[in-house]
Amino acid sequence: MGREKRFSKLPLDLSVPTWMKGNPSDGEIANLARARRPGVSSNTLADTGRAIMEKLSPDTIRRGLTTRSMGQEVICYDSVSSTNEVAKELARQGAPDGTLIIADEQTAGKGRQGRSWFAPRGTSLLMSLILHPSLTTSEIPRLTMASSLAVANAIEEVTGLPVQFKWPNDILLGEKKTGGILTEVGLSGDVLDYAVIGIGVNVNLDVSLIPEIADVATSIAEELGRPASRLELLRILLRLMESEYDLLLRGESPHERWMTRLRLLGDKVQVTTPWGKESGRADTVDADGALVLRRPDGTIVRITVGDVE
Repeated sequence: MGREKRFSKLPLDLSVPTWMKGNPSDGEIANLARARRPGVSSNTLADTGRAIMEKLSPDTIRRGLTTRSMGQEVICYDSVSSTNEVAKELARQGAPDGTLIIADEQTAGKGRQGRSWFAPRGTSLLMSLILHPSLTTSEIPRLTMASSLAVANAIEEVTGLPVQFKWPNDILLGEKKTGGILTEVGLSGDVLDYAVIGIGVNVNLDVSLIPEIADVATSIAEELGRPASRLELLRILLRLMESEYDLLLRGESPHERWMTRLRLLGDKVQVTTPWGKESGRADTVDADGALVLRRPDGTIVRITVGDVE
């Protein structure tokens, strides 16, 4: 599915795949990446009081990986500004389907609506996947739904912990956030050129070290009572993501399966939107990803951007 183009930019002096051959001297990605040791990223959790050591590298990630495309092209960083920003630039250059950008640390990680995503070094999965799906613009929310399902099923396969979703893109363990999805796309008019799926999962994060999120966030290790392997979770996630992507390309919507994990449906909620606060009952989320809210006076409003409280 990769697109044949010539490339003049490199993220840094990596062991690069053939589609990225070119001159790295003045690439835009080099300014974005600022990686200390690209290519191999080591994970030590001594800072959080948990003893586990893993290396994230193209070799260790692909070892035992059974996918056709997801994660077969890998770029690893010890530290990077934002995996999504690097991935968008590579996508514009024509990086093939399933290219994985992953980092031990992000210095400018992003959540929805420009929010920061903070994770101490080596504690989380911080990654982006480049895709070139044949989808209409109205079908783009399906990418977030499919990615959420892949993350949820991967966590459950590794840990046995039940996973739920909070609209629009939060991954929950118990009632606390342990991850999120950020989908960004490139469009030419109404034509989808590429999609970048940013995935962040708190794997071995000690949330008590970050008081400002301790009440609302958790990690797999916190809920499991022991550290978890980022590599194992990543390989399973890539396998499940490929399965979800295949279904999507065959025209199957993940909407109904995604809805079965969604919290707060039928509850009275307050939603902070760009135009102010809306209150009412969360009736459903439609196939386009919009929250359908029934106000106290019985009127219905579709909300495409907002935060549920």
